[in-house]
Amino acid sequence: MFFERTVAQTVLNVNDTFPVLLVTGPRQVGKSTLLEKLAAPDRKRVSLDNPTLRVLAKTDPELFLQRYAPPVLIDEVQYAPELFPFIKIIVDQRKTPGDFWLTGSQMFRMMQSLTESLAGRVGIVPMLGLTSAELDGRHPGPFTADVPALTARLQAASPKTVTQIFERIFTGSMPRLYETENVNREIYFESYLDTYLSRDIRDLEQVADETAYMNFIRVVAARTATNVNYEALAQETGISAPTAKKWLSILISCGIVALIEPYSNNALKRVVKAPRMYFLDTGLCAHLMGWGSAAVLENSAMSGAFFETWVVGEIYKSYLNAGKRPPLYFYRDSNKKEIDLILWQNGRVNPVEIKKSSAPKDAVKNFSVLAPIAKEPETNESGASHLKTEIGTGAVVCMASDLIPIDRSNWFVPAWII
Repeated sequence: MFFERTVAQTVLNVNDTFPVLLVTGPRQVGKSTLLEKLAAPDRKRVSLDNPTLRVLAKTDPELFLQRYAPPVLIDEVQYAPELFPFIKIIVDQRKTPGDFWLTGSQMFRMMQSLTESLAGRVGIVPMLGLTSAELDGRHPGPFTADVPALTARLQAASPKTVTQIFERIFTGSMPRLYETENVNREIYFESYLDTYLSRDIRDLEQVADETAYMNFIRVVAARTATNVNYEALAQETGISAPTAKKWLSILISCGIVALIEPYSNNALKRVVKAPRMYFLDTGLCAHLMGWGSAAVLENSAMSGAFFETWVVGEIYKSYLNAGKRPPLYFYRDSNKKEIDLILWQNGRVNPVEIKKSSAPKDAVKNFSVLAPIAKEPETNESGASHLKTEIGTGAVVCMASDLIPIDRSNWFVPAWII
C-alpha cells in the first residue's frame, strides 16, 4: 500500500529549483518509495546500501557517475561523500534542475561535505514518518490556530475516539506498520533499532559503547515531552554530561528526536532556557519503554506525555512537509507556569495547550503570562514597543468532539483534526 505524501509537492518544487535534491530523514520513513513514485522512467536508480556499488562510489566516484549519469536517484548517499565534489562539477557544467536526487538517513555525516561541495546547488527536504492526516488521506497543510483554517480542517476530518488516537500513538508513523496487518510490531522495532545501530551509529566516533547508547535512547524516550537536562541524562545513563549532549545531537540529526526551543522575549522575565525534547515516532518511543498495548499506554501515567508528544510531532511534521521550518516554541518560567506550544510567525504569537481530556478546565490560564508582550491595538507605543507582538487565537488541542469557543480569544481544538 502506498500512502500519498504531503511532502511530495515540496519535493517537486525543490526539484524545479535546484540541480541537486536531497531528501533526508530516519530510515524506513518512505524516502526512496516517494522518490521512485515521482521519478520519470528515464531516471536511473542506485542504492549505496549495495556494498559493491558503495566501494566503487568511494574509490572511483568519477567512474561511478559515468555509469550512473544524471538524471539519477542515489539512495543512502551518506556512505560516499566522495561523490559530492564530482556531482558539483557535473551540475556546474549542465546547470539542469533536478539532475541528482539523493536520499540520506545520516545528516550527521553529510552536512560538512555538503556545505563544502554543494552549497547553493542542493535543496534539502527533511522527511519524517506518516502523519495522521496522511493515514486518513488528508493533506491540510501547516497547522495554524486561525479559526477559518481550523474550520476547514474540521470539515475534512473524521472524528476519532481517544482509543483510536492511542492506537495510532502506539503504532507510530512508520509506513511499513500500516501496509499489512501481518507485520509484527515488536520484531519490526527491534530490527529497526539493530539496523540503526549497525548501519548509522556504529562507526561514529561519538559512540564507543553500543549498550550504553541503547540505554541512553531508552532514557531519552522516558523523558519525552520534558526539558533537556544533560546532567540528569548523564547520571541515569552512567556517562558524562558532554557525552550525553553529543549523543542527543546524533538522535536529533538522525530525525529521531526534535528539540523545541523556549520562546524568547526580553519583556518576559525568568524564562527557562533549556529546550524541550520530543520523540518523533511515538511507536518507537512506546517500544523502547516496553508498553505492550495501546490500551495499557492510554491508561498509564505516561499517557499525557505521549499524547503531547504525538500532537507536537504532528504539528512539527505539518510544517516540514510544506517545506517550512517549524515555527514552534514553548514557554516555561521559574514559577513553573507553562505553555506547551507557541506558534510564532508573521509577527504573531499563538499559544497552544495540549490536554488528553475532552474539556479541560483552566486550560488557558497560563496564556496570561504573554500579557507583557501584547501589542495594544491602535495605540502609539513607545519605549519597549519593539518587544511587543500580536497575540493571536489560543488553541487547546484536546479530545473535544467539535471546534468549540472557550471565550473570544481561545478555542477547544479536536486532536483528530491536526
